[in-house]
Amino acid sequence: MFPNILQTSKSFLLHLLFWISVWFFYVYFFSYNSTDTVYITWFSSLLLPITLITTYLTIYILIPRYLLTKKYLKLLLYGFYVLAMSIYLIVLAIYGSFIFITNLDISKVPPMGRNFIFILILVYLIVGLISFLTMLNHNFNVQSQFKELENKILETNLQIKEQELNYLKKQIHPHFLFNTLNTIYGFSLKKSEYTPEIILKLSNLLDYILYQVQKPKVAISEEVAHIKEYIDLEKIRFQDRLKVNFDSQIENESLQIPPMLFLPFIENAFKHGNIINDYLSIDIQLKFTNDRLLFNCSNSFIDKNEAMTNGIGLENIKKRLQLLYPEAHSFNITTVEEQFKIELEIKLKKDD
Repeated sequence: MFPNILQTSKSFLLHLLFWISVWFFYVYFFSYNSTDTVYITWFSSLLLPITLITTYLTIYILIPRYLLTKKYLKLLLYGFYVLAMSIYLIVLAIYGSFIFITNLDISKVPPMGRNFIFILILVYLIVGLISFLTMLNHNFNVQSQFKELENKILETNLQIKEQELNYLKKQIHPHFLFNTLNTIYGFSLKKSEYTPEIILKLSNLLDYILYQVQKPKVAISEEVAHIKEYIDLEKIRFQDRLKVNFDSQIENESLQIPPMLFLPFIENAFKHGNIINDYLSIDIQLKFTNDRLLFNCSNSFIDKNEAMTNGIGLENIKKRLQLLYPEAHSFNITTVEEQFKIELEIKLKKDD
């Protein structure tokens, strides 16, 4: 309540100071070629409330009720009423001053106070100035509110995108862990000597998935390191039935990318790839050049394997790419000569 009272008092004081300034302006204006201070003081004092009433009717009624709401016919009608009222009051002020202050002595009337049209223009000059400032302030407030609303919408969209990304990550992680745990289970049944090594590598991957993946971005070297660990796990599982090549050409190892950006593609290749001629063949290439990140992954593939081309995993990855790099990436899937190929190109910004 106190701030409202303070704001009201401040506004009242500003209005008071402004109208005192207008009164001094009238006194100065009508003093041109005249020394009759009594007439000038009284006439300026009579003209001031007329200007004040006309101004407040304009800025508090005509502008907000009719101009801003685009009720132009009513604006013209009530604007005419205000003009007629102000003309009537100005005429009364001129003739009243002439009769009661000068006692019908025209020589006592200042030269600037004898022309009715000139006085009317002077009054409406003040009205027009205040109306212009009112419209300017209104436009500024509208733009500020629009900018604030725009920022809120942008913030909401970012929160929605972040929630969608988290949802997609949660779908990727259990899928990835399920495959790896199956591998450990199979080797444990065989009492394989590789079981401890697999568990160790899985623990590293778990650390990456459960902790590092919560970060918005990680160094690309971390992603590459965990891709290699995942490939090592699959090498243990497939033994001599796997041919895999991973070529990474990244000069800037501190390059920041979203975590788990490429690993799901590789996981998809191992999960849905087919053993042809006794081998599952996988070729992976990762390259960064000219602000473009290029990723290619191909694996041996039988056309009947529809799960690979239409699986939930790839759809989730596509959605994630669209959220992370809208209009800044290209993603293509092709099947050529028993090869399933994924080509991804991302245009990175300089601050990435």
